[in-house]
Amino acid sequence: MNEQSAIGRLGIFGGSFDPPHKAHISLASCAIEQLQLDRLLVIPTGDAWHKTRHLTLAPHRLAMTRLAFADMPKAAVDSREIDRHGPTYTFETLEEIAQEFPQAKLFLCVGGDQAKNFTTWHRWKDILNRVTLVVAFRPEDKTAVHAVDHAQWHNGLPHGAIRLEMPNLAVSATDIRLQLTQSDTFPSELPKGVCEYIQQHSLYKNDR
Repeated sequence: MNEQSAIGRLGIFGGSFDPPHKAHISLASCAIEQLQLDRLLVIPTGDAWHKTRHLTLAPHRLAMTRLAFADMPKAAVDSREIDRHGPTYTFETLEEIAQEFPQAKLFLCVGGDQAKNFTTWHRWKDILNRVTLVVAFRPEDKTAVHAVDHAQWHNGLPHGAIRLEMPNLAVSATDIRLQLTQSDTFPSELPKGVCEYIQQHSLYKNDR
């Protein structure tokens, strides 16, 4: 039995990871445990067509993501979207993964903020036919009853979608970047290895 065929339940967790923080790690850990995943692919985005801001250079985001998830045995950082030239689409990534792991049941893990914009994604209906959608809500999303649901799904999340139970970690990469531009103190929400990498490469300081 090869490695691919041994993977029965495979999670996919994409994002800009700019920078990766403890809420990302918590989501990954909760997904592995609650979904009983054999593996979780953590995939930093490449040329993100939907982003309105410039991302930190891809090699830095990839290196930081590898540091952030280094101590999570079932998580594997996957560089395919960074390696791909031109705009990168989740559907294309899922198609590749499905071919590589033909026996696996696929779970696409997204945050509540991503879920709100899901119907703007390229071929989003085809994505729902390919994977089980897993939505992790932030604490502020939970306080608004069905905040994501009625905004786009009308009668709730798509049939078969799963809500991931998350601890109350109100962490935002946007807030972390802002703090890094304004201070030399590293936020406690950043893993130690990521802090050291940011300091070594003087990331996020040019925005001051």
